[in-house]
Amino acid sequence: MNTAAFFDIDGTLYRGSLMIEHFRKLVKYEVIEQNIWYNKINDLYILWKNRQGDYDDFMEELAQEYIRNLTGLNLNHIEFISDQVINLKGDAIYRYSRSQIQWHKDMGHRIIFVSGSPDFLVSKMAEKYGADDYIGSDYITDENGNFTGDVKKMWDSENKTKAINDFINRYDIDINKSYSYGDTNGDYSMLKLMGNPTAINPSHELMKIIKEDTVLKEKCKIVVERKDVIYFLDGDVSFQ
Repeated sequence: MNTAAFFDIDGTLYRGSLMIEHFRKLVKYEVIEQNIWYNKINDLYILWKNRQGDYDDFMEELAQEYIRNLTGLNLNHIEFISDQVINLKGDAIYRYSRSQIQWHKDMGHRIIFVSGSPDFLVSKMAEKYGADDYIGSDYITDENGNFTGDVKKMWDSENKTKAINDFINRYDIDINKSYSYGDTNGDYSMLKLMGNPTAINPSHELMKIIKEDTVLKEKCKIVVERKDVIYFLDGDVSFQ
């Protein structure tokens, strides 16, 4: 059996959200009208930046607005903008996550990205960091390459579990020896499935779940990275 390392991207590897960065670039290049961002998205974005409200609720609402504005656009026509997101923002990743990817490569482990971000962005991050496989939210296009507005989402725990089980079967993965890295409660199942889970800068909701899950609390490493300092915390860390 094989050992694998499963990485979430947004907030775990990347210091932000690929979807948000893509949305902002679409506005910058006038593919989407600026008033869409400032009238509907900016308030949500500020709430997120100020750490107010539930992260998953925010991302769900933001994703729906993103999907509405992406509908009808052509995948090939925005390829340049998608490349720009990775070229300009793709290096903004956590030092700890970068070092772990390299360690897993050195150990011969299979690296798999599992992300709620659009699959056409996740594929580019997977290529940039040499992941062996990946899955993201599948933004469906029609026969002409236009986005239909239908999405097979990958930002919730249930769909991530299904995807991970597919990878486990496909690559004959030993879950007891494998690793997982996540930051929100959407990553809960991924963290609990693997024998060596790590919560990186966990959200309030994920920390609450970890503290209440006696099995996960016992085995989950908690890492907080701020500026150029990496902190390793125990499961009894307090929060408000």
